[in-house]
Amino acid sequence: MILTDNAVKVLEKRYLAKDESGNVIETPDGMFRRVARAVASADEAFFNKEEVEKIENEFYGMISSLDFLPNSPTLMNAGRPLGQLSACFVLPIDDSMEAIFEAIKNSALIHKSGGGTGFSFSKIRPAGSMVKTTGGVASGPISFMKVFNSATEAVKQGGTRRGANMGILRVDHPDIRAFITCKQDNKEITNFNISIGVTEKFMEAVENDTEYDLVHPKSKKMVKRESAREVFDLIVENAWNNGEPGIIFLDRINRTNTVPGAGEIESTNPCGEQPLLPYESCNLGSINLMNMLSGDGKDFDYEKIKQTVKKAVHFLDNVIDVNVYPHPMITERTKATRKIGLGVMGWADSLYSMEIPYNSQEAVELGRKLMAFIDSESKKASMNLAQIKGVFPYYDKSIFKEQDILIRNATTTTIAPTGTLSIIAGVSSGVEPVFALSFIRNVMDNDELVEVNPVFERHMMETGRYSIEMMKEIAAEGTLDEIEGISDDIKSIFVSAHDISPEWHIKMQAVFQEYTDNAVSKTVNLHKEATRDDVRDVFLQAYSLGCKGVTLYRDGSRDLQVLNIGGINRAETAKLMPRERPEVTTGFTQKVKIGCGNLYITVNYDENGKICEVFTNTGKAGGCPSQSEATSRLVSIALRAGMDTKAIVEQLKGIRCASTIRQKGLKVLSCPDAIGRLIEKVDKMNNGGNPSAVFLGDGPVEVFEKPGTVYASCPECGSPLEHEGGCVVCRHCGYSKCG
Repeated sequence: MILTDNAVKVLEKRYLAKDESGNVIETPDGMFRRVARAVASADEAFFNKEEVEKIENEFYGMISSLDFLPNSPTLMNAGRPLGQLSACFVLPIDDSMEAIFEAIKNSALIHKSGGGTGFSFSKIRPAGSMVKTTGGVASGPISFMKVFNSATEAVKQGGTRRGANMGILRVDHPDIRAFITCKQDNKEITNFNISIGVTEKFMEAVENDTEYDLVHPKSKKMVKRESAREVFDLIVENAWNNGEPGIIFLDRINRTNTVPGAGEIESTNPCGEQPLLPYESCNLGSINLMNMLSGDGKDFDYEKIKQTVKKAVHFLDNVIDVNVYPHPMITERTKATRKIGLGVMGWADSLYSMEIPYNSQEAVELGRKLMAFIDSESKKASMNLAQIKGVFPYYDKSIFKEQDILIRNATTTTIAPTGTLSIIAGVSSGVEPVFALSFIRNVMDNDELVEVNPVFERHMMETGRYSIEMMKEIAAEGTLDEIEGISDDIKSIFVSAHDISPEWHIKMQAVFQEYTDNAVSKTVNLHKEATRDDVRDVFLQAYSLGCKGVTLYRDGSRDLQVLNIGGINRAETAKLMPRERPEVTTGFTQKVKIGCGNLYITVNYDENGKICEVFTNTGKAGGCPSQSEATSRLVSIALRAGMDTKAIVEQLKGIRCASTIRQKGLKVLSCPDAIGRLIEKVDKMNNGGNPSAVFLGDGPVEVFEKPGTVYASCPECGSPLEHEGGCVVCRHCGYSKCG
């Protein structure tokens, strides 16, 4: 087992078991053995002890060699008390208050256990509809989506994975225009990716420039007609603006639904690659293609792929049986369909090794050949399991009549984004192109650490052209195009995401989709200068080539750039200097009872309503004056340096002091917790809240939505972030906005 330093850091931070004090008590090898043993235990009902031990060793060899890795919850939780091993869930939302809040409760339990959730809000009646039982007026799906968003913000997943959601609305819902525009503000509904559920009728109306029906979800009656092109253009405009919404082709997804008798697929998981029925979950895993290369690295070893697929399908099927699900309905539905999703990672690195440009017909044809082989072998492996363990309970022979097969799993293949898994494996993510060949990470004392794609680095060293200076130049330019000393043939091979035209992004997604049961997670990266017509072309090409959905991101289209490539000295941009204190400030002073006395907190803001400083004073009873003052000084500097208030509040709230345990009835957990709470309330007041809600005393509690943050760099380690599969991922520490 060869792990990079980055991989070890990610494992220690997010995956390895820890004691009650947070100390790591497990090695990477121990983790792989724990997972293999737990997953192999599902075979105890079918094989003798010696055979189960053999299976365990096969699983251990496969994952410890990094030939294959399962989704993150399996690595984190297999063989441990939580035992929840699935990453993807879809929950139903029906049109009643009881059903809506039942879904919120269930999603909170899933997020707590390390999973992500997808929802269709299409059954909720539109805003303004009459509610017969109360005589009131319905608030519509978007208002409830904000409630889901706030609930997600409140649930932290044990410090390892954050809650993530997919929100989908059918294009024929009467509130579709409001839904399309609900994320124009990057600080709104931050725990959701949103996609429009597009129908064939709608796309035909777009092509023919005709109107289509908006249908009330409860009465099923047409309530209005809309111009399809106007709605489509609104989707294009907002996707151009900040990448939201994406598109899901619902009819296409349901045409390939292998269990239509169990219902209609309405939604997907947060990154869009896993369409699921209500209450279904899916277990994903990915083959490391870099480990599947032949000896000279110029082709794939298809025999090794075949053997790896066979073991991986067995592994993922076992996960279904050893899994501890967060809800009885999820247990029932998942075991009834037994869906698994085997995919790949390291595709772009493999093309580098084989010296095949990503944006070439040769790469597209190789992708078709590879995925056709993996899909075929996964079906054979599932059929072999069916001979031993039986078919999935919802099996319908008429659906599989063309193949005339008995199969164990309703689906076997998915292309997932593999954000942190690919960091552990040390390869490129999923089927995405490499985002940057080289980038600079700032470390202590303003030192610059140059990180380089390992395949490119190896090539440059072998050809005697590697130098730190050149790698810094590549990091600054973001591409090889303008780098002297590199030949055109090398520049054509080592392309990164922005060297590749949108057309080739979609072609690659489509060819993998052709042989994938579920869907393909992929982000089409566009240049900052890309036009709305470019965005429109991406959507139309994805539709014409058979994709099941599409997500795009135009460089620089967020308020704060996630990863600028080209022309930036990151050492300079990393330096934050606090602005001068205003001569006049306005604010509030709050007396707060803490565990060791009273704390007086003053929060001041400038004429623009931006909080700029915090002061603290302790009462006569004592307290920790030096620590409180240190906290307030650091917070003040951070505020005046432009740090987002929400990020500061998130760090302070929830800190607990031992003194609070000794007294009942306290409103806060510690001095930092009190400071964070008052900052949050003053900030909310300055953004349209109620001044009476500022104080922390007795009385009614006003509930506010707490937006997340759009980060210019990783909020945990400061490294550049990448857009991938509809999410944001740090390749250095494993942070992921979507978990």
